[in-house]
Amino acid sequence: MESRHATILCLLFAGLILVFIFNQTSYGSIPLFVFQSSQYCNSSTQSNTRNYTDALESTLSEASMANKTVIIAIVNEAYVEGDKPMLDLFLDGFWLGEDTRGLISHLLLVAVDQTSFERCRFLHLHCYKLEADDHANFEAEKLYMSQEFIKMMWRRTLFLKDLLKRGYNFVFTDIDVMWLRNPFPRLNSFNESMDLQISADKFNGDQWSESNPINTGFYMVRSNNRTISLFEKWYNRKNNSTGVKEQDVLDSMMHEGVFIELGLSVKFLDTLYFSGFCEVSKDFKAVTTVHANCCRTISAKVADLTAVIHDWKKFESLSSSNQTSSLKWTNHVNCEGSWKDSNVTLG
Repeated sequence: MESRHATILCLLFAGLILVFIFNQTSYGSIPLFVFQSSQYCNSSTQSNTRNYTDALESTLSEASMANKTVIIAIVNEAYVEGDKPMLDLFLDGFWLGEDTRGLISHLLLVAVDQTSFERCRFLHLHCYKLEADDHANFEAEKLYMSQEFIKMMWRRTLFLKDLLKRGYNFVFTDIDVMWLRNPFPRLNSFNESMDLQISADKFNGDQWSESNPINTGFYMVRSNNRTISLFEKWYNRKNNSTGVKEQDVLDSMMHEGVFIELGLSVKFLDTLYFSGFCEVSKDFKAVTTVHANCCRTISAKVADLTAVIHDWKKFESLSSSNQTSSLKWTNHVNCEGSWKDSNVTLG
């Protein structure tokens, strides 16, 4: 009898929801209420006929490539607001790049606040809301090496460790990385012996040399016991690394021999292809990504990455006439100026 009453209540509730939907003008509220009503019916009738996966697993499954690889980027409010938000510039790269538009379907934007999450949903991307730990506020711009910046980087590391434990390979990319060509042909994306491929601020000419200064703004990781152990060891150093960003901790671990100890196969990415403001690729025909590293503020990154987009458009317009040999990147004057009156060491 109780089960019958619960079923009747569920049907009545669903009817009210349908009336509500037909009278709604707000697009965003409809799927929320539909989902909530289905959960209510499921719990009311004690039904075990359907198992709901958690929100992250569901979103990962939607964004994943056939080999369980996803592209991960993290955004906050500072990246989605302004006359030309950093997120919009990031997406422009996928639109203008060579063989990059289809990659958007495998991009998962991880939002650390409600504003950036809503912006992501508005753009119809794959979105996931990451809750901050310790009541941290990740909304505003986090200046390089500020305490808030360091805390957000560690939260990122913890989240990425969770992805590996779920069995997903990923390419992590900062929002200030322009994807001008599809990077997967340059990455050993289907080579299961390659555990980690990571960008460098400057490339020493040897893709296997641990003397390359790593940059965690762009890297690819394959999920296996070795990489899971690496991320666990990495995150476990958080509390003993006060005032040190996670990138420097990983670099220290590498020089301590942790990569070798875990049996990791690690490749360091050539800046000829995976370029950045620290060391600019001189070959427009080879460059795959451009990272606004060695830059302190979002406004400076936006200004200089806009110049990158203009340079790329010029290259594209001249490539058909084979007149690109004299092209050079515009100087990154805004990023260079962002370090004035700062006591922070560039890196």
